[in-house]
This record gives sequence, structure tokens and C-alpha cells, in this order.
Amino acid sequence: MARQGDTSRAAILTVSEVADIMRVSKMTVYRLVHSGELPAMQVGRSYRVPAEALDAYLAASYVEPEQNRRTS
Repeated sequence: MARQGDTSRAAILTVSEVADIMRVSKMTVYRLVHSGELPAMQVGRSYRVPAEALDAYLAASYVEPEQNRRTS
């Protein structure tokens, strides 16, 4: 587990932490969790997201730029 003053990311993230990292609302994170797009574990009534699952989700979400995109 991360120690005080340690800048490494914790292995398990809260929905709020995921929302901050992704710069989206907590509701967006809940939608991703409930749809199964973002793996999470339920602890009581709360959800926790493994940091590896978030990293994998973000890596899979990258889009390639279009080669022949027209600009107006």
C-alpha cells in the first residue's frame, strides 16, 4: 500500500479518484462500471477499481488520428 509521501498510485482506486484521473463525473464512472466496460469490485455499497483495470481501459480507449481528415 502507498505510504505517506509516496507519489505512486494506489493499487485500488475509489470511484471519485477514477473520476478525477479521467476528468469525468462520478456518474460517468458508475455507468462504465455498471455496463461492464470498467472492471470493479464492490465493497459494501461502494465500488473500487483496480489501477491496472483503469490503465487497460484507458489504453484501449485511444483513437488513431484520421489520415485524410478535412478541415473546414
